[in-house]
Amino acid sequence: MDPLNISRLSTKLLSLEGRFAMVTGGGSGIGRGIAVRLAEVGCAVAVLDKNAEGASATCAAISEAGGLGLAIVCDVTSRESCRRAAGECVRAFGKIDILCNNAGIVVRKDVVALEESEWDAVLDVTLKGIYLLSHEVVPHMIRQGGGVVVNTGSGWSLKGGAKAAAYCAAKAGVVNLTRAMAIDFGKENIRVNCVCPGDVDTPMLASECRQLGEERGVFMKEAANRPLPRVGTPEDVANAVLFLASDMAKWITGAALVVDGGGLA
Repeated sequence: MDPLNISRLSTKLLSLEGRFAMVTGGGSGIGRGIAVRLAEVGCAVAVLDKNAEGASATCAAISEAGGLGLAIVCDVTSRESCRRAAGECVRAFGKIDILCNNAGIVVRKDVVALEESEWDAVLDVTLKGIYLLSHEVVPHMIRQGGGVVVNTGSGWSLKGGAKAAAYCAAKAGVVNLTRAMAIDFGKENIRVNCVCPGDVDTPMLASECRQLGEERGVFMKEAANRPLPRVGTPEDVANAVLFLASDMAKWITGAALVVDGGGLA
């Protein structure tokens, strides 16, 4: 095949021109990486985060790259906040083609050390938040004839981890919720998948290091101990999200795509 035709085909399949996305936890880390990457391939992006400054900073990065970003302050643990965010996005864009449920928090404790309030906080942000925003957004997708949902799981969605009881429980729930949603809404032309990242160099990973009281150099060296020997970047995960959101994955739903440098191999 002509190399020019190959280039045109790949560009067409990965292009999100004319599409509109919502990304939760978009003010930093993986969420920012996802929002910027989607915008780089033509998608208008609503950046949702509790932190208004973080959401605005992500939108500024999108604008600098020539894209369109809309910062929306949203607490994914609040039904009313999710309802307002979905309404604001629909008013601004007219539709929601892609929903990236990425917001999450981690508390590095086992079940004995973990406080009930900490358990509730991790489950509410990381798992319940997907339900609350999907509850508001999926009906819009049904009315418009389809859409894509990409949830952010974790390597610990698929195996256990030390001193991360609530996080492991929440992220395991993300994978099976993804499968359930894929079954329920496939007939509505809505694809639902998730990405399962390994350790990624983000503020959350730095927080884990502090919570465990470990020296950063030692902690990061251990995090990089995998077949592809480095810690991941937000862009590594964002590329996988782009694939799942694009027409290259048009017959993929209910899948959990591991993006971890071989850590689970």
